[in-house]
Amino acid sequence: MFFRNLTMFRAPQITMFELQDGLEASALKPVGPLEYNSAGFVSPFGRGDGEPLSHEVAGALWLTIGEEEKILPAVVVHQMLERKLAEIEESEGRRPGGRERKRIKDDLLHELLPKAFVTYRRNDMYLDHARGVVFVDTSSRKTGENMMSAIRGALGSFPAMPVNAEVSPRAVLTGWIAGEPLPEGISLGEEAELRDPVQGGAVVKCNNQELRCDEIDKHLDAGKQVTKLGLVFRDRLSFLLGEDLTVRKLRFLEGAVDQLDVTDVDSRRAEIDARFVLQVGEVGALFDALEQAFRLTRYV
Repeated sequence: MFFRNLTMFRAPQITMFELQDGLEASALKPVGPLEYNSAGFVSPFGRGDGEPLSHEVAGALWLTIGEEEKILPAVVVHQMLERKLAEIEESEGRRPGGRERKRIKDDLLHELLPKAFVTYRRNDMYLDHARGVVFVDTSSRKTGENMMSAIRGALGSFPAMPVNAEVSPRAVLTGWIAGEPLPEGISLGEEAELRDPVQGGAVVKCNNQELRCDEIDKHLDAGKQVTKLGLVFRDRLSFLLGEDLTVRKLRFLEGAVDQLDVTDVDSRRAEIDARFVLQVGEVGALFDALEQAFRLTRYV
């Protein structure tokens, strides 16, 4: 399992020992009959009984949040409510008012929720101890913040902060596509998004496009700036980097994955560990390059 996105937070170091009691108390509980959802820590190895709620290897602490959610489409509730209101109107010759409608709707929800299907999803993250960075497998800042809140709930305190640059990421990305030297190991991909800095201005999205070309130069000459840029790192990772410093569409290329072909893995757990160790190393090297290029502030 490789992460597909990276939302990054600066964070203090924590250990499994510090987390253990908090993780147990914050473990995922099955969603209740009258609840819409439930969230909590699960094992990175899956939901089997007795699996540890954290895993540490290669100088990184891996944590997973699981969430159960009821599927109860609003249109279904609305249709059943309208049917109930129509029955009352037909039998009693009146249309229930707002307060009664709310009560009827609440009764319907209490009836439907215990019967609703339950979906499950997981969100993964890991803390790179050497770099003091939490990498969350999401492109949503809100989801990332929720993951940090979950650790705070388990620890009591966890002052994590989104990574921040001392230079303008938009200016750096625009400079790279305009022909300025790229950092060692980083090369242009074939995807970009350019925006007119004026609010409500034009947006240009490029896919499968040679980025150093006259067409792109004309957009730059017109004042557009790069807000997302496809990049390749050491022919091992490809990704789309946004001006918010979020990494999207992360892919581990053959140059990285080929290492797994010679790895001696004789069990599912060993294979998962091998992939995780590879990920920690490759993503860590990428972060080091981004840290230098954007002068990312360190945790204080």
